[in-house]
Amino acid sequence: MRHTPSGTNFTDLILEAFRLNGALIAAGNRLVEDLGLTSARWQVLGGLTNGPASVPAIARKMGLTRQSVQRIADRLTEKGFTATAPNPDHRRSKLYTLTSHGKAVMAEVSRRQIEWSNRIAGGVDSEELAAALSVLTKLRLRLEEDEKV
Repeated sequence: MRHTPSGTNFTDLILEAFRLNGALIAAGNRLVEDLGLTSARWQVLGGLTNGPASVPAIARKMGLTRQSVQRIADRLTEKGFTATAPNPDHRRSKLYTLTSHGKAVMAEVSRRQIEWSNRIAGGVDSEELAAALSVLTKLRLRLEEDEKV
């Protein structure tokens, strides 16, 4: 069996997405390293920017496994970025929330991320970026639907 032209392009897109993911993780690590964060920690903290959340909720929102989020969330609590509280909806699944330190760090992360994303996206047409986002979103949704089959 051979790839269709779309299948070939999709395969090439997957490989480029893997390379992009590696580059994004490395860039994110450099961007927040002096704040005591890694890209993974940043991602979990990002799941708390709209308020308290449980580990399963953060994992779903960020596309991560519960186990990896649990490990990181516990470490963030040890380091003073987050605190835990009882979850009225689930006795065994604590709610995590940003501490004042965590909020201050995330404000700085946000400032840096805006500056960085403006620099990286500079010179790339905004409509091209919107089209790329649309395609990636469609493909993610198709993958999620295919998982249910």
